Formats: sequence, C-alpha cells, structure tokens
Amino acid sequence: MSLIVENPFSTFAEWLQEASAKEPNDPTAMALATVGEDGMPSVRMVLLKDFDEQGFVFYTNLGSQKGRELAANGKAALCFHWKSLQRQVRVQGHVTPVSEEEADAYFKSRARDSRIGAWASVQSTPMEGRWELEKRVAQYALKFGIGEIPRPDFWSGFRIAPERIEFWKAHTFRLHERLVLTARADGGWDRQVLYP
Repeated sequence: MSLIVENPFSTFAEWLQEASAKEPNDPTAMALATVGEDGMPSVRMVLLKDFDEQGFVFYTNLGSQKGRELAANGKAALCFHWKSLQRQVRVQGHVTPVSEEEADAYFKSRARDSRIGAWASVQSTPMEGRWELEKRVAQYALKFGIGEIPRPDFWSGFRIAPERIEFWKAHTFRLHERLVLTARADGGWDRQVLYP
C-alpha cells in the first residue's frame, strides 16, 4: 500500500497544497453533511477557511439550515473530493463554534461586497425574487457607506474536530486505497486499511 499517513493533518496539508496547484476551481470546496431534528441528512458545498490539529473551519449565517442543525446536533461530516488528483478525504466529528476573535478576523478579511452580502442575505429563508435580495444589498451598502462593516451577530464559524478521517486514493480497476484514522483519547490515531 502506497498510502501511508503518520499525521493526518500533515497529509491533509500536503494533499490540499497539491489540489491548490491542480484543481481548476475551489480546491477548498468540501461537502458538509448535517442532520435535522427529524433525522433527515442534508448536504451542501462550503469552503474550508482554516484548519489545524483542532479541526476544520468554515463560516456561515447561523440562522441558515446548516447553522441551526449544527447548533442543535453538534456533529457533522465533510468530504473533500479532488477529481484531478483522484483523491478524497472524509471527516466525521464534533462541532464547536469558533471564537468571536476568529470570526471577527475572518469577516474583516472578506471582500467588502461579501461582507455586505452577509448582512443582506436571510440565508435559507424564502424570498419573493432576486430583486428582493438586490434591494437588501443596496440598503446595506447605503447603511455602511464607505465606513467599516462590522460582523453581524448572526454570522460566524464552526470548527469540526475530527474523530475519524479517511484518506482515499484511486487505483486502476477500482482497486482503490482507503485508510481510516480514528482519534484516541491520548491524542494519537488508530489506523485501519479498508477494502475499496
């Protein structure tokens, strides 16, 4: 087996760096799966904004479907798929909010129009038409003028602390390599090779 992982975060960093060089669009795109109160799963694409040994971070409107489901359930799964590299990484774990300082710093780094968009969008709720969103964007652009745009209290981030990480690498005849790492209480990882 050519897939050897000593530290899952180091391997992930290497794979992400390769994806950043080869993927034509959004190498940080990841499918985020959450579960509603009724047990129904829901998945959507979001962008990874940071990661370290504490977990994988993304940001959203806290009133969105994913925001509500993460706050209620506290568990999620991620899947990165880099087609050009024929690799994927799956993550499962517990979710915690990022700190106010982290959220403020990331929000401030966003493009001005994206910050206005965060204020204008009542994410995941019905709207009459596109004009309604455009009107709200214009209202907030006027409200903030050329001044600073503060982070809305309904917009922040989540960190998914992995309890299970799977590295998948394609091979011919669909005889792929799969390696699962499961977190131990002592901070180490148990490793298990899976059939493709």
